[in-house]
Amino acid sequence: MYKHISKAWDKPRESYVHDLSKIRVPQWRAGQSVVKVDSPLRLDRARSLGYKAKQGIIVARAKVRRGGSRKRINTAGRKPSKTGIKKYTPKKSIKWIAEERVQRKYPNMEVLNSYWIGEDGKYKYFEVILVDPKHPGIKTDKDLSWITENQHKGRVHRGLTSAGKKSRGLRNKGKGAEKIRPSIRANKGLGK
Repeated sequence: MYKHISKAWDKPRESYVHDLSKIRVPQWRAGQSVVKVDSPLRLDRARSLGYKAKQGIIVARAKVRRGGSRKRINTAGRKPSKTGIKKYTPKKSIKWIAEERVQRKYPNMEVLNSYWIGEDGKYKYFEVILVDPKHPGIKTDKDLSWITENQHKGRVHRGLTSAGKKSRGLRNKGKGAEKIRPSIRANKGLGK
């Protein structure tokens, strides 16, 4: 079953996913920014990222605006070319921003991971997997008990999720990646 789901999501425009998203996305757009969902939309992807259908784990859908950062136009004291409005992108990815927003809505949970589920002209939509580190079912789980340790508190806000590490450049290795470890800030912002 998982193979069938993943195949459909690999090429969503050529499968049933495209037809369903025409119905779903307008509903998501009209709804709230962060919504708890009953079950993951992409079960195969959720399971591969650590989701289990048990108490202490929830999934939330988040919508985040697309495109670069919205900057206000400076009215005085600069050359027009130096105002820095166009082609300005934040250092955080939209996926990372979605994870942080979900974390703020559920402060007692920790973000495990997230994945893309759709987009339209204005928003991108992600499902974020959250884990309750205080739940006894999580504490005794051999795969998820690591998240109950103290050093993983607020991991999404410190860029320790997969999306955060990618945005910080930590997936890069070798030549050109000398200034990103231990962090970009430690190297005076020269890493990116």
